[in-house]
Amino acid sequence: MISFTVMAITFGVVFLAELPDKTALAGLMLGTRYRASYVFAGVAAAFTVHVALAIAAGSVLTLLPHRLVQAVVGALFLAGALVLLLRKHDDDGENIKPPADQSFWKVSGAGFMLILVAEFGDLTQIMTANLAARYDNPVSVGLGAVLALWTVAGIGILGGRTLMKYVPLKLITKVAAGLMLALAGFSLYEAITG
Repeated sequence: MISFTVMAITFGVVFLAELPDKTALAGLMLGTRYRASYVFAGVAAAFTVHVALAIAAGSVLTLLPHRLVQAVVGALFLAGALVLLLRKHDDDGENIKPPADQSFWKVSGAGFMLILVAEFGDLTQIMTANLAARYDNPVSVGLGAVLALWTVAGIGILGGRTLMKYVPLKLITKVAAGLMLALAGFSLYEAITG
C-alpha cells in the first residue's frame, strides 16, 4: 500500500541531498548543449535503475533484527550528513564530453551512462536503501526517491543556473544535512529504546 507520508519524507530527503550533487551540474551542462527532453530521458532511466537497486538492498536489510537495522540506518544517515557538511564543492560539470551526434539515442545514452556511473553507490542511493529498510514500504520509498531524483534532474537540465542564483548551494547542503541528522537521531533513538 502506498503511504503518501513515507513518499513525502523520502522525496524531501532525497531531493535536498541530490540538489547540490555533481550529477545535477552534469545534467545542467548536458541540458545547455543538447535537447532537454533527450537528456532527461537518459538521466531519468539511469535514476530509475539506481532506485530499483537501492530498494532491493533496503528490502534485504528488513530481514535483520529491527534494533540492528535502526542502528545501521542511524549510523549511515549520520555519515551521510557528515559527508554533506564536510565535502568540498567543485564544478565537475566542466569535464563532461557530450556526444557529437545530436540523435535521441546518442544524447539520452550519454545522459544515461553519465548518471549510471556517477551515481553508483552515491549518497542518495544509500539513503534510499536506508529509507526502504526504515519504513519497510519499498513502493512508497521508491516512488518518493525516483520522483525526487527526476525533479532534481529536471531542475538541473532546465533551470539550474537560475535556481542557484537565488538559493545558495551551501544553504541547500545545510538543510539536507540537518534533515539527515534528524533522521539519524530518530533511528538511533529507536535502536536504543527498541
